[in-house]
Amino acid sequence: MHAVLRALSIAGAMTWEITWALILGFALSAVVQAVVRRSSVVSLLGDDRPRTLAVAAGLGAASSSCSYAAVALARSLFVKGAHFTAAMGFEIASTNLVVELGVILALLLGWQFTAAEFAGGLIMIAVLAVLFRLTLRESLLRRAREQAERGVAGAMEGHAAMDMSVGGSRSFVRRLLSGEGFTAVSRVFVMEWAAILRDLVLGLLIAGAIAAWVPEAFWQALFFEGHPRAAKLWGPLVGPLVAIASFVCSIGNVPLAVVLWQGGISFGGVVAFIFADLLILPILAIYRKYYGTRTALYLLGTFYAAMVLAGYAVEFLFGALGLIPDQARAHVPMAGVTWNYTTFLNIVFLLLGAVLGARFLATGGRAMLRTMGGAPLP
Repeated sequence: MHAVLRALSIAGAMTWEITWALILGFALSAVVQAVVRRSSVVSLLGDDRPRTLAVAAGLGAASSSCSYAAVALARSLFVKGAHFTAAMGFEIASTNLVVELGVILALLLGWQFTAAEFAGGLIMIAVLAVLFRLTLRESLLRRAREQAERGVAGAMEGHAAMDMSVGGSRSFVRRLLSGEGFTAVSRVFVMEWAAILRDLVLGLLIAGAIAAWVPEAFWQALFFEGHPRAAKLWGPLVGPLVAIASFVCSIGNVPLAVVLWQGGISFGGVVAFIFADLLILPILAIYRKYYGTRTALYLLGTFYAAMVLAGYAVEFLFGALGLIPDQARAHVPMAGVTWNYTTFLNIVFLLLGAVLGARFLATGGRAMLRTMGGAPLP
């Protein structure tokens, strides 16, 4: 019983530490999504040129942070005519280049990890584009499209299909400050929370349990602590494998990343671990439904290779620049609730979340929640 209480205590302390940052991140993301329409996205992603991939990354960063919704939306874009490479780039950016991920990484691990995540995400998209050009056969792509057009249900198609942005020719500020803008922000904010809440809670509980129950000696042996060169080479290879086995996706894997960093995994290993939210077992099963078994295995291999190479890139780039933080200072938040700036910010942002939640419920939000799973996208 003591071990269970200790695990729950650690999970609770981590939750309290990141609450305000999550609300802030989702609020900023909601503001962006409220004024960026999805209807024109497909027309901008028709090829795999560098400029198009840059657009895909930008649009993805302004989209959902839920891995399941990102995967569903990428399938929809592909079926509607987007280039497969651009759709996959959009998917990667939707989960790894979003504001809320950057905020929570900076809070729990340091700004260096935020910078590495964003730089590594762009590198991963570029590497994946090269791998696709070199290895993706037209026959495999044709079968993937045929399977995608069947519309087999995966997860979160309803959420992915929702375009809650405000249209019209008014300026960004006028649309945002209008009543429609307030409603749109509240809807995006609450729906994003609803989409990631399960994985976030699961990630916090898993991180708490591992921090409390798994001895440091295990992580030190697994990550070759005391052997710096071997650790740098091993970290990006093993990081995604730990993520695949953890079943936690999206922002929910950041608390576990803190535990791994404290346990001795390399800087690049942490980044590669966070990227691998798109390769957890449930999402691999969805790839199989969306694109067929062969394409799912192809995505597993190419995504893994791109994650590993991106992990190496940030490891050596940030190491050369002297930007890797001191691992000895890493710690899992365990202080709990005390009267400090975290408590003050939590109160302020919880009030903000309550206001947005009230607006959501007052404007038909319950019906939207019931359609989150939804039917396969048309």
